[in-house]
Amino acid sequence: MKSQKGVTLISLTIYIIVMSIVIGVIGILSTFFYKNINNATENIDPVTQYTKFNTFFTEEVNHENIKVLECKPNYVVFDNDVQYTFIEANQGIYRNKVKISSKIETCTFEHAIKNGKNVITVTLKAVNGTEKTQTYTLKN
Repeated sequence: MKSQKGVTLISLTIYIIVMSIVIGVIGILSTFFYKNINNATENIDPVTQYTKFNTFFTEEVNHENIKVLECKPNYVVFDNDVQYTFIEANQGIYRNKVKISSKIETCTFEHAIKNGKNVITVTLKAVNGTEKTQTYTLKN
């Protein structure tokens, strides 16, 4: 009798069944994983978004001799080529082209001079209705 080398039909069937089970389990686990990621991004806390914006904006206005080049209700431009823009369609605030806050319903920027100091007042309203107004004084 000759030596029988190779894969039999039964072992091939077993390999296919085992591989199908493994791929099915991996598919189910990855589906749960991606659904949880989507749920986590949908439930963004507005306080967290306000804090992120506040961190970036406070750092910007605390630069020495920073000046406001232009200020409109939906954006403000500083002399160091940094622009903060609110885009209503995306419900986000951008620092130049990078989105730093999301789930923001409205955001307005107002520039004024009070007591000889440049101030910027920012009013944010989150999607859940939380509204915050903050006044930043620029270093001169």
